[in-house]
Amino acid sequence: MKIAFVGTGVMGKSMVINLLKAGHAVTVYTRTKAKAEDLFPLGATWADSSAAAVLGADAAISMVGYPNDVAEVWQGFLSAARPGCLVIDMTTSSPALARQLAAAATAKGCLPLDAPVSGGDRGAREGTMTIMVGGEAAAFEQARPLFEAMGKTISLQGGPGAGQLCKLANQIAIASGMVAMAEALAFARANQLDLEAVLKALSGGGASSWALLNLAPRVLKGDFAPGFYVKHFVKDIGLSLEVCRELKLSLPGLELAAKLYADVQAAGDGDCGTQALARLYFSR
Repeated sequence: MKIAFVGTGVMGKSMVINLLKAGHAVTVYTRTKAKAEDLFPLGATWADSSAAAVLGADAAISMVGYPNDVAEVWQGFLSAARPGCLVIDMTTSSPALARQLAAAATAKGCLPLDAPVSGGDRGAREGTMTIMVGGEAAAFEQARPLFEAMGKTISLQGGPGAGQLCKLANQIAIASGMVAMAEALAFARANQLDLEAVLKALSGGGASSWALLNLAPRVLKGDFAPGFYVKHFVKDIGLSLEVCRELKLSLPGLELAAKLYADVQAAGDGDCGTQALARLYFSR
């Protein structure tokens, strides 16, 4: 397919590479062209706006930071996309916005999907991401080859917005898991245990988790580089809490994670990876 792709950050760049490897033609746009420079020798081409990127495209994909970014990119997409074009948002964004954009895209004759992802930088590089999709079944099947180039676990969750709701459930599970990982390491550290030995023991038993297996080793190495930004996780937690308020649903674990990650961001670690939560505990 001919694809327009907007957003070549920590995950987006690897997603473009995997689409190119699968034989698709990809035109990229990002606010800072330098972030996409290493994609051009691999076959990607450049456009100077999201509207320019989508001209003649079979599919348009956004992978940006925040809901307002999604709305801006889709304004460009929908101004120039041909009827029948798949328009896919893979950002973690607002379910309400996903429904609004789906209605606008459908009115233009396009095929909208919200398809947020999980798996971090490693999943994006290896093409093993989990992709949670909301939209019509026919559009999902048409987009399946694109999803299969980027991910491993791919599922249609329901109509427009359902992909975003599933991703927020994913983030809620991760939030509590990150607190558990940080507290376990902080407890072991306070008791002067060998953290490498503790991590090996925990990872092989009932306490094992994705955070322990993938992020705790980074913590022990002092590696707080982003596989997924704290600032974006704070955004995701906020989106989850918005839905909870609409439903009058109380989730105390999520509320605790929201407070803790707000503290991480206030400490200046918004551009670090989510494992920086452990550094907050270690500093206390």
